[in-house]
Amino acid sequence: MSAPGTDKPATKKARAEKLVVREDESPWTPEELTAVHDQLEADRARVAADVLATEQGIADMLRDADRAGSDQADIGSASLERDAEMSLASNARDMLLQIERALARIEYGTYGVCESCGNPVGKQRLMVFPRATLCMTCKQAEERR
Repeated sequence: MSAPGTDKPATKKARAEKLVVREDESPWTPEELTAVHDQLEADRARVAADVLATEQGIADMLRDADRAGSDQADIGSASLERDAEMSLASNARDMLLQIERALARIEYGTYGVCESCGNPVGKQRLMVFPRATLCMTCKQAEERR
């Protein structure tokens, strides 16, 4: 992938024109696609920093747990805190993967295609939630399960 702002205008235009949209939406413009791409890049940097900080916090907790006494309440509290941090780290890593997948889909021209049914996700949906991989119909069906 190229760095933001380094694509030639023709490349940005061709990439934007390739992307699918719903029938009631206008085609992607290079500016709209750049805005979504830049938002994803900023999110990737922020989430990657969050992952590093959370993982460092977990490492610190594990190191401190080795030095802690054997009081049952302290052990239980530390375990609960560690589990919460590990859950946060896992969620942040999942979000980072979603962001990277969205950036790859932009690069390969498949951004905006529902991964379940193949219909357009919807440009407006993607502008609000750029990591979306499912159209609203498939997302609603997934949530009902």
